[in-house]
Amino acid sequence: MRIVVFSGTTEGRDFSRATAALGIAVTVSVATDLGAEEQGQAPGITVHSGRLLPGAMAELLQGAALCVDATHPYAVEATKNIRAAANAAGVEYHRLLRAASTLPAGSVVLGSAAQAAQYLAATQGNVLLTTGAKELAAFAGLDATRLYPRVLPTVAGITACEGAGIPHRNIIAMQGPFTLELNLALMQQFHIRYLVTKDGGSAGGFAEKAQAAAQSGAALVVLRRPEECGETAEEILQRCRELL
Repeated sequence: MRIVVFSGTTEGRDFSRATAALGIAVTVSVATDLGAEEQGQAPGITVHSGRLLPGAMAELLQGAALCVDATHPYAVEATKNIRAAANAAGVEYHRLLRAASTLPAGSVVLGSAAQAAQYLAATQGNVLLTTGAKELAAFAGLDATRLYPRVLPTVAGITACEGAGIPHRNIIAMQGPFTLELNLALMQQFHIRYLVTKDGGSAGGFAEKAQAAAQSGAALVVLRRPEECGETAEEILQRCRELL
């Protein structure tokens, strides 16, 4: 029996290893080399690295018993493509959900990066952007000297910052999740007044960011999490056991 896990997340890595421990052959698809590096090597797991179009996803799914979508909660387009590929391949689809966070009272909750940029345009003070390199273009209309994007330490991350006109001294290229203490140190170092984040749950260090904002007196700006239905890892593992 073989399953395919579309991953690149902490829960995807944990799930793939738990499934392989059952004696199931697992193919893990990740979009980037960094995702493959984080996945690592483990018995029973084959890693495919590189972004796939729906047709290639469907091809990868041929012969699989299950398709498990363990991509990031905000990767809406990826989830749409994976679901379509599973339907095309005739493979049973399951969405592995990351638990949502309880947002602190007083959080500024907005629907998109563009709306966050519009909100920030009427403010003053430095901004720590922790929403990822892909969202940087939305903040291009702001004074770039205010912006301190925290991005992955990859060529793509740095290139996105340069493309958005971010001064090099403002670029924070680090891989998280981060402790409360490190978040606080960065916010104090750069005099951050606004922290912009997604609700990445415990795996994404959301609580530590929220606590750092509260302790430093910065406003917490949260991009609203897309609504979706799915299952826990244990529920999907139980389905795997049933199919064995």
